[in-house]
Amino acid sequence: MTISGDKRNYTRIEELSQAISIGMGLQNRKMIAEESMSAAEHIINFFGYSTRVIDNMLEPEDRDAFYTMEDIGVLQTEREETTLFDGREWRIHYWILNVPKIISLSRMNPEEIERGDLETFSVYDEIPDEYWTLN
Repeated sequence: MTISGDKRNYTRIEELSQAISIGMGLQNRKMIAEESMSAAEHIINFFGYSTRVIDNMLEPEDRDAFYTMEDIGVLQTEREETTLFDGREWRIHYWILNVPKIISLSRMNPEEIERGDLETFSVYDEIPDEYWTLN
C-alpha cells in the first residue's frame, strides 16, 4: 500500500470517522470525535463489506444522513435503469462509498486546511452593519 497512490477499494472505520470530521469541518460544521465515529459506524452498518447499497433500503432519517455525507464527498450516488417486461423504465438508485475521497480527507491535517477563498465572502464586508439588524 502506497501513501500517495493508494488504490484500495475499502476503508477503515477510523479513517471514515476522520474523513467525516474533517469534511464537516471544511463546511464549518464542527463534529466532535464521538459524533463522527457514531456517524461512521451508522454508515458502515449499511455497507458492511460492500461499497454500494441500494437506496430503497434507507429510512428517511438515514437518507438525510447519507445526503450530508454526499455533501462532504464521502458518499456518491449512482443510478441504473432497466426496462421492465411491460416496457416501463425502472430506475434503481445506489449509494457508493467514495473510498479515494475518504482516504484523502482522512489524511488531511486539520490545522493546515484552507477554508476556501475568503475573498469569495468579502462582499458581505461591504454591507453596512445597520442592514444586518432586524427592525
